[in-house]
Order: sequence, then C-alpha cells, then structure tokens
Amino acid sequence: MKRYADMNEQELLAEIGALTEKARKAEQLGMPNEYAVHERKIAMAKSYLVDVSQFEVGATYTIEEDGEQVPFKIDYFKGIFAWGYRGEDISLQAVPVSVLKK
Repeated sequence: MKRYADMNEQELLAEIGALTEKARKAEQLGMPNEYAVHERKIAMAKSYLVDVSQFEVGATYTIEEDGEQVPFKIDYFKGIFAWGYRGEDISLQAVPVSVLKK
C-alpha cells in the first residue's frame, strides 16, 4: 500500500472514491466508528490535493464539527496540516487543510 504523499492525483482520487464507498457501507450497516475512520482518511487524502498556499497564516477559517461551523485560526503549517486554535480553545491543534473552509 502506498502512502498518500507518494500517490499522484489519479491514485488519490481513486483512493478517495474507494474510501467514500466504504464509508457509505459502514453508515448503512450502522457502524459509526468505522464510518468516522473512513471519513478521517478521506480528509487526509483530499488534503494532498489542496494547495496549502491558498491559506494564510494568521487568518481565520471555519471547520465543520457536528453540523456546526467552528472558527479555526491558523498559526502555522506543517505538511498538509494547519496548526492553530479552534474556537475559544487555547490549546494548539492540527487539522488537515482539506477541512478548512473560507
């Protein structure tokens, strides 16, 4: 199995499609933990398709949590992760760039 970082765009899109199908099946079978794992893997794979330069350090974006939009202020980037502060939380956290919305 290849790492996402080693995959080209077509391979990433195929992997995202396969994971989406697995997530759909897990949801239909009532397996919330397995569904959540596949959703996190999808977010990671999608992050390799995102141009990190479209985001700015110091800017605030939103991330969706439990159907709610939560602000996320970026402190710095490391690979495909944006490190920063979620909402009013004072602890530094990392999120894949694919979950950030303008």
